[in-house]
Amino acid sequence: MFQLKTITTATCAAIITLSGAVNATELKLSHQWSTKDVRHKVAQIVADEVAAAGVDLNIKIFPSKSLVKPKEQYNYISRNLLDMSVFPLSYAAGQQPAVSLTLMPGLVKNHDHAARLTQSPFMAALQDKMAEDNVMVLVHGYLAGGFVGKDKCIVKPEDVKGLQIRAAGKSFEQMLIGAGASITSMSSADIYSAMQTGVLNAANTSSSSFVSYRIYEQVKCYTPASENIALWFLYQPLIMSKDKFDGLNAQQQTALLAAAKKAEAFYLEEAKTQDAKSVETFRNAGVEIAEMTQADFDAWRDIAVETSYKEFVNSVADGQALLDLALSVD
Repeated sequence: MFQLKTITTATCAAIITLSGAVNATELKLSHQWSTKDVRHKVAQIVADEVAAAGVDLNIKIFPSKSLVKPKEQYNYISRNLLDMSVFPLSYAAGQQPAVSLTLMPGLVKNHDHAARLTQSPFMAALQDKMAEDNVMVLVHGYLAGGFVGKDKCIVKPEDVKGLQIRAAGKSFEQMLIGAGASITSMSSADIYSAMQTGVLNAANTSSSSFVSYRIYEQVKCYTPASENIALWFLYQPLIMSKDKFDGLNAQQQTALLAAAKKAEAFYLEEAKTQDAKSVETFRNAGVEIAEMTQADFDAWRDIAVETSYKEFVNSVADGQALLDLALSVD
């Protein structure tokens, strides 16, 4: 009898353990950056905080485009083929044209202005459109960026004339074409090899990506974002399948939202330091550092108004209303 009781107790314990494992939910989070990048760190904060909450929820991170190709992640989330991603939202403009506004030249003034945009009716309107695609935002975040030139500095619009250049999104591509450049589209993960093989003469992306992908090894000159002048700002949130979020229990949802809040605060503060860190990294690598003046910025913005701004309004349903919402944020 004693032996039977012992077996029964052990079996029950095994059943309880197995039941816990079965009930635990695992979410897959994909992104394109290295584990040293700020965007990976944002994802890791969310994963760690959720794990610490003890709500049977595990987030498995797949960095360095190891699970899904960068530009396919939004579509995969929309179709419930992927759970989460830290994602440059302008990549999704082919599926949801309104998100082109998240990389509109000269639209964001600085990091604090970017933070205000994320809490504005403009961002609420964009999130309503994303919800139609089964996509929701967990962590808001904008990153600033600049230009690199393989053989020369890129400061004024005339500097890109005749160059083959990479831009992160449709709106920047339109502005650069208006300045006389030719466009080669690719994710920021592919800039290094394209520079190395001569496919690109110049590129723009975030300060973080320039460092994360070691672009300083392939260029002569870097024009970074400064504290007061940054033509390039891109919204790169942590996004999630709305169906997957709705399928979590109340405790899991609460833990995930609390983790996202902590990660968002980190993201904003770290975003402010990325520009200066990138300048130091490029300078230490022997790369020339150029500076964009207010006059240079205004010249770029004038081209953008006549190209990317105008095209957005003409091609996107309620485009003018969305642009007005963005421009109304002080």
